[in-house]
Amino acid sequence: MIKVLKAGFFTTIQDKGRFGFSSIGVPFSGVMDTFSADLANTILNNNLDYAVLEIAFNNCSFQFLTATNICISGADFSPKINQKAIKLNQKIVIKKNDVLSFGKVNFGARTYVAVSNGILSEKVLNSRSMFAGITKSYTIKTGDILQINQNYNEENNTNASIKVNENYFKSKAIECFKGPEFDLLSKKQQKQLFETGFTISKDSDRMGYRLIEVLENNFPSILTSSVLPGTVQLTPSGKLIILMRDCQITGGYPRILQLNEASINRIAQKNTNEIVNFECLSV
Repeated sequence: MIKVLKAGFFTTIQDKGRFGFSSIGVPFSGVMDTFSADLANTILNNNLDYAVLEIAFNNCSFQFLTATNICISGADFSPKINQKAIKLNQKIVIKKNDVLSFGKVNFGARTYVAVSNGILSEKVLNSRSMFAGITKSYTIKTGDILQINQNYNEENNTNASIKVNENYFKSKAIECFKGPEFDLLSKKQQKQLFETGFTISKDSDRMGYRLIEVLENNFPSILTSSVLPGTVQLTPSGKLIILMRDCQITGGYPRILQLNEASINRIAQKNTNEIVNFECLSV
């Protein structure tokens, strides 16, 4: 078991998300950065659909009430075990009563903590991913006890680590494809879209990343249509919204771009006031 000593600003349990329920309005949810979560699970030899902790904005700590292995991937929030610094992307042996804490943000926006055999929270609609109105809680809270596999065996413990290029977190390039309403844009608007550096606003979360710069919008209203994570909507004000993992199932704004999976992962590691550039992969 893991005791949450300090929950931090926004810490959740996430897995790959819940699929097959969009017809009843249930979002996909799941880890924001699948690359980093998959990496942590892979290093521990876990299944890729095992639940992990997704931590945003650091400032949290956990006490392990049973021995296990962990791996931390994604953003660098200066992780420590018992106040001693530990490395990212490496299997870490945890003993009973060890305390994991996070401090200074060095890069990235979300870090992932995988444990051997995953976090064993309740499954709802085939997923452990937290989401308001679906799971009992939207985030973990200070004092919570998180269930993990208690049959951990320290024998045959091996070290494993992977080096990740920090350019993954620092690159401004966001690859995308043309969206269904892209051709409604004038040539001038299309050029502006791909030549402008867009700044991530403070009004960004797991539902969507809102961008500050404005693209002229003189489109008529469109019928509400399907959207999915990575859809880039152009709002009536001219501002763009990049829909993320907790986004709604349908929307009424023009869908001018669609991010690929790698770009959804990359944008999930961007913080407020960082700048991104769209790069079109469509022919």
